[in-house]
Amino acid sequence: MTKKFWDMKRRNILWLCLLIGSIVTLLLLPRLGTAQDRGPVYVIDGDLQDSRGEPVEGAEIKLMLPGEEETIAEAESQKNGQFELIFGEEHLRSLAGATVAIERPHFRSVTYILTSEDVDDLQMDGFFVLPAQEGGLQRRITPAFWIAGLIFISVLLIIATERLHNVLAVMAGVAAVLFVSYFGRLLSPDLFIFNFERALDFIDWEVIFLVMGMMIVIAVIERTGIFQWVAYQAYRISRGRAWLLALILMIFTGIASAMLDNVTTMLLMTPITIQIALGLNLNPLPLLLPQVWASNVAGISTLIGTPTNILIGSYADISFSDFMINLTPGVIMAMTVLILYVLIVYWKDLKGPTATLTPELQARLQENARIRQPEALRKALIIGAFMMLMFLFGEALHLVPAVTAVVGATALLIWIRPNIEEMIEAVDWTTLVFFMMLFIMVGAIEEVGLIGGIAELIGDLVGTNLTLAMILIVWLGAIISGLIDNIPFAAAMLPVVGYLSSQIPGAAESKALFYALSVGAAFGGNGTLIGASANLVTAGISERAGFPITYGTFLRRGFPAMIVTAAAGTVWLLIRF
Repeated sequence: MTKKFWDMKRRNILWLCLLIGSIVTLLLLPRLGTAQDRGPVYVIDGDLQDSRGEPVEGAEIKLMLPGEEETIAEAESQKNGQFELIFGEEHLRSLAGATVAIERPHFRSVTYILTSEDVDDLQMDGFFVLPAQEGGLQRRITPAFWIAGLIFISVLLIIATERLHNVLAVMAGVAAVLFVSYFGRLLSPDLFIFNFERALDFIDWEVIFLVMGMMIVIAVIERTGIFQWVAYQAYRISRGRAWLLALILMIFTGIASAMLDNVTTMLLMTPITIQIALGLNLNPLPLLLPQVWASNVAGISTLIGTPTNILIGSYADISFSDFMINLTPGVIMAMTVLILYVLIVYWKDLKGPTATLTPELQARLQENARIRQPEALRKALIIGAFMMLMFLFGEALHLVPAVTAVVGATALLIWIRPNIEEMIEAVDWTTLVFFMMLFIMVGAIEEVGLIGGIAELIGDLVGTNLTLAMILIVWLGAIISGLIDNIPFAAAMLPVVGYLSSQIPGAAESKALFYALSVGAAFGGNGTLIGASANLVTAGISERAGFPITYGTFLRRGFPAMIVTAAAGTVWLLIRF
């Protein structure tokens, strides 16, 4: 009975294989016949670049016979600027004098007339490489150029003046760009900026998934109470000495900001710091401001420490370990200078006699500082250690940080089994939307050539001098990041720094200019209240507690802090590169 059953099963499998084979053959025969009927094919290929040597994507290339408007082959240039025009033998004899037309919004149209010699080469080799345009495809300054630039500057001004929420400001900018693109081109093709499909191409999804994964991991760690426990231990170690408490909080905040991110760190540490300060009869600001400065400075030690590093790392392919090796010594120098600055500036506020908490407040802080979920914390630390190893050594496996973040977050959720809806709600979707809209907004000014123009202008200024370029980028970043949020500044500067790196000898290999951008953008965030997101988060919580941090207050203390730390960062970059 068993042998008969297996014989029947084998026959059924055999018939099934024959059936699948027949279906596949029937599907492929028409295609094979068509390929045979067409005979040999010929290819005209090429490589499109702009005046800066960057590949031109999305150009339409058409091959038209002489004296005719009929298109016999067409293609679109890919991300690397390459294209292929493929056509059959029936067009070969009449190809002499044919036109290859290249069109791309925001570029001058180009035509190439095929000669009889070109056709002979094509017939002999089966392919012909279109000669590169001398000087590359040339940009056109159209009304779209000025409109996109005006919209971008308007968005930055709205963010700087806080007329609208950052996300709403950037969303309004994207909506304006798309509105002009779709409705403006009905009046004139020169009003077209880009379409929706092209806009989505500018979103760096690696950044989005990296941030999302880390937010989930942080949400799990936050619920364990570890931050409250560490803050209370800082008070115990300091024994009420305010100056020592300030230094301990700065150091811990810096380390936490490097491992997590500075916004989340300040979101968790600010309420605890205010409680301890009030218990010691201290103004919380001499503790809070040094903390947020330390957060912005120390965050650049790792890929995930600041939003600007995440953007830079993804764009320039800088790994977790690369940031640690190349920037950590500079961060230590900057933190040392910052600690000295804080002791000098706030010594009168922090040198008072040793104070102790009231028994009631100490009991409340001690209760709040209890580790609420020790088992979840143990598992989170194990997964976190695994993720750190993958961040450090995943490059050898071509493992991008976004994969590590998503895999680590998923493993942690499966292992701990928290309320999944609460975890998804813990993700800061506002920040993710801000990143996506910002990518599109920066993409708009890159599309029309504004960023390319800025890159060429800076390139003419610094020439091939790497030292001058590093100093310029650090201090340009430090000053401008104080005027606007450092995230949109860093995003807009990435293509500029990429172009400069390709032009200056040694810059592309060392990626020194990208590290200079990291230092300038992050340290510059300490210059003003609106310079970094962590500043605004801290100010918001402090104001709700009755201790507002005004723009002027932050500027008076923060701008000198930015100067001394940026100077230390510059010195390190010059030593390192």
